[in-house]
Amino acid sequence: MAYDGAVIRSLSRPFPTRWGAPVIDRVDTAIFVRTYYVNCMSCTYCGDSCCQYGSDIDVDNVARVEAHAADLERFTGVPRDRWWTGEWTDDREFPGGRQTRTRVEDGSCVFRNRKGRGCMLHSFALEKGLDYHEIKPMVASLFPVTFDYGLLHPSTEIADRSLQCIDDGPSLYKGVRGEIEWYFGPELVEELDGIEAEPGGRPGLAGMSGAK
Repeated sequence: MAYDGAVIRSLSRPFPTRWGAPVIDRVDTAIFVRTYYVNCMSCTYCGDSCCQYGSDIDVDNVARVEAHAADLERFTGVPRDRWWTGEWTDDREFPGGRQTRTRVEDGSCVFRNRKGRGCMLHSFALEKGLDYHEIKPMVASLFPVTFDYGLLHPSTEIADRSLQCIDDGPSLYKGVRGEIEWYFGPELVEELDGIEAEPGGRPGLAGMSGAK
């Protein structure tokens, strides 16, 4: 979804994730301009509203989660037959070429911590000494930046301004720079850093309606 004045920049080469997919070859410079409140665990007003739709998750990620099924059921209190929607889509942009979604119950992802804050897949990984990237959906880790057809760009909740914490904090890129590096590697981050640092410091800002 485009912004007034946003610029789509081609990258020097395609950048695949460590799993081969997705592959990024362009960036929407709005990720350097739009902002949000990145310190989720200190937020007191959103109630994890970004979790209300659940998350896309690739077939390989599902297998990694289910490898911890017994422990994860005990940790979350959610039985494994309630984790996924069960609806699968063939999609070459996701590792393994297929993806489903986490189930939504009572208006939120089943893995949202109802007794506290945050994602229980993330907190489970930290408790078990695992790298949370191995089990938390890539789409969730990268939020509020996402990918489509080779383009790295703001998530829908930024484009339609439905994210409660929009315009309050650092840029989308700064907020998830480390996540982008983990998935796509340091060379992509180095190139994105260079684009961000171009004269004016905020590429694509000129003429952008409502830019903060």
